[in-house]
Amino acid sequence: MKKLCAVSDIPEAGAKGFEIDGQYIFAVKKHGAIHVYANHCPHLGIQLEFMPDQFLDMEGCLIQCAMHGALFRIEDGYCVSGPCVDQSLRALAFTIQEDTLYWLPEDATH
Repeated sequence: MKKLCAVSDIPEAGAKGFEIDGQYIFAVKKHGAIHVYANHCPHLGIQLEFMPDQFLDMEGCLIQCAMHGALFRIEDGYCVSGPCVDQSLRALAFTIQEDTLYWLPEDATH
């Protein structure tokens, strides 16, 4: 289990990126719900943001790849527009304990 941040550190309709042990991930908050994804575009394999913590489109409704504009639904990471339509971001396991967000790496032992 890897500590990411306080849930309150992620703004509503906003996102926050993290680099942990050489892996890039990000968390998004929308309508109070948190979603955590690998920061990896399925089209080019690059990180999604153009500036730190800038993962969403201008309306804060979709996750957007800064390189080619692909748009992904926040709730499930499914690509609805762009060169990777019908592909998805890789959702990551996480838990929230006492207002702290933790990533649960797949290779972690509990």
